Amino acid sequence: MHGTTITLDQAEGVVREAHRRGQTVVMANGCFDLIHVGHVRYLEGARAEGDLLLVAVNSDISVRGLKGPDRPVTPEAERVEILAAFSCVDYVFLFDDPTVDHILERLRPDVHAKGTDYTVENVPERETVRSYGGRVAIVGDSKEHSSRELISRLRAPADSGRSSALSGPDQAEEDRAELPRDAAQRRP
Repeated sequence: MHGTTITLDQAEGVVREAHRRGQTVVMANGCFDLIHVGHVRYLEGARAEGDLLLVAVNSDISVRGLKGPDRPVTPEAERVEILAAFSCVDYVFLFDDPTVDHILERLRPDVHAKGTDYTVENVPERETVRSYGGRVAIVGDSKEHSSRELISRLRAPADSGRSSALSGPDQAEEDRAELPRDAAQRRP
């Protein structure tokens, strides 16, 4: 199953119908600039919290405001299309604001999922979620991956001595050696 790209207005109807059916609606959000394994684990963790996963994606304008003039690297239309292709994602939509407070107030998902770079007590939208009886869930793996770090690695000169999967075949072989044995055997 692949997700569907919708508008915020359409998301309202989706949530209303899901609640009518007794389903638990989860909403995750983020920039998702350069997709990496941390994003995958975050979204899979979010999906595990309920029956339906909506993903609110920061628009290009919003990402520039949050991350700076050189971001996003990947345009919003492509970020949305990539996320909609994930089997754990049901619906994807764009938003322009720095936080999703107004979206949470409007949609009232049962669960607002955030990554492990947050705690339940420092999620910016926690009071909004609590105000309508929702729950904040911290999901995904520890924050060991970031688009910012990936961009830095891509921009670093090849001779900088930095270890990177982009350093060539020797580094790729070294990276495979660090995988769990069964995963390394599956890799080409």
